[in-house]
Amino acid sequence: MKKIILFATFAGLMHAQAPAGYYSSANGLSGASLKTALSSIITNGHQDKGYGGLWTGYKTTDIDKTYENDGSIMDIYSEKPNGADPYKYTPGTNQCGTYSVEGNCYNREHIVPQSLFNESSPMVSDIHFIRATDGKVNGMRSNYPFGKVGTATFTSKNGSKLGNSTSSGYSGTVFEPIDEFKGDVARMIFYFVTRYQSRLSSFSSGNMLGSSTFPGLQTWELNVLLAWHNQDPVSQAEILRNNASYTYQGNRNPFIDNPNYVNLIWGGGSSSGGGGTTTPETPSGTTCVNETFETIPTASTASYLTRTWTNSGISWTATDARTDQTISSKAITVRNGALTSSSSAHGIGSLTVTTQLKFSGSNGNFTVKVNGNTVGTIPYSTTSTTTTINNINISGNVTVSLVNNSSSNRVAIDNLNWTCYSSTGKQNKNLSREINNKVKNLQIYPNPISNQEIFVKGETSNIQKAEIYNLQGKVMQTMDQPFKNSRNSIKIKNLPQGIYLLKLDESTLKFIIKQ
Repeated sequence: MKKIILFATFAGLMHAQAPAGYYSSANGLSGASLKTALSSIITNGHQDKGYGGLWTGYKTTDIDKTYENDGSIMDIYSEKPNGADPYKYTPGTNQCGTYSVEGNCYNREHIVPQSLFNESSPMVSDIHFIRATDGKVNGMRSNYPFGKVGTATFTSKNGSKLGNSTSSGYSGTVFEPIDEFKGDVARMIFYFVTRYQSRLSSFSSGNMLGSSTFPGLQTWELNVLLAWHNQDPVSQAEILRNNASYTYQGNRNPFIDNPNYVNLIWGGGSSSGGGGTTTPETPSGTTCVNETFETIPTASTASYLTRTWTNSGISWTATDARTDQTISSKAITVRNGALTSSSSAHGIGSLTVTTQLKFSGSNGNFTVKVNGNTVGTIPYSTTSTTTTINNINISGNVTVSLVNNSSSNRVAIDNLNWTCYSSTGKQNKNLSREINNKVKNLQIYPNPISNQEIFVKGETSNIQKAEIYNLQGKVMQTMDQPFKNSRNSIKIKNLPQGIYLLKLDESTLKFIIKQ
């Protein structure tokens, strides 16, 4: 059995069926502002159908229409994309109940554990992050966060694992789904911290959630989920579930409809009318540095001193600074000085930070410098404000400083982060624009491909040229009149396992080669 799936090109040419204008209030936004706009959009219309209502919802939202397509429960903890599933569940008939081993029954798995929000409504019954999964695997996952497992203490029959974390920044126990569903998990958690961002400060962290509206996740978990989102694009199964969940519950997961919202909020890029077809300047779109100030020194908190600390490999120095003020949680407050990072590799794309004027004073601006050169300003006032400077775009090693130009204003800084940037981003810019062209009803099937042959559905007879690119923009193969000998397939060279782009005249499709 092979999985047949539709993939988005680079940043999301494939969309679920959101109503026209559904995301219009998010147009042109990025960073925390975009996250807040999306939170409002997906809160409006949300109907709480109750915890028991999930069983009814699953009969339309969690049905396998993509893999076996047999009407059984689509369980991310037991589905084997490239082989026979170890067991199947009939909707309604096999729901838990009690269990002792895998295959007994399915129940309701809160991807964000319900203990973190004290089983409160509407979170406890929000179908967008509560999946129908095998009871035993759900129980083994327990309340552990998601991350990369080193040595597994439990492995489910489809390869999902529980064990010690090897994810940077966290060494506790984590749960790791199979590669096929890592992006699904990431986008469900991104939905949660966006939908419920105003309530995060009242939730327990579970070693995954952040206590602040932005970024909403602990740094280590955010980095894991960003990587998973980028490596596992939105699938047809997610689209179908999002549409069914919208019918059932009245709201949508924006990160399935518009995958690039993830990079716009947590990883950089620029929006273009809410359509989701933009591509970030950074090839990876990941966060390079994310400082929440939770590890700042606690001695002499109200005194203005030079403060130094290290977090996630970055050393920080704040001059003329105190540590007793807060915004979302801990913050560093600079008077007549600056906050400066140590050198960070991988450059800087866009920078986001939250500021607030404390005590008395007047509105003003921080000057933002990269490697000693001014790249922009960050405003501050008595209102907590999150600001993003886009398109800084400096590659290589960077040192970042926020300089307070006032000798008296005392300004708190919180949730400072910036995205990586590589000079290859500019090299890929023209390719990225090409990728955004309309797909013209062409489709690769099956995907991943096999036997070094690409089958294409759609009108191919007039296509003059085919080009295959890797994700770094390198041309791997070029063919003139590629469908001359076959109306629906192309034989390709022996390319290694990975993700590639097939450009057919002005249309571009993504495909995967698996060994």
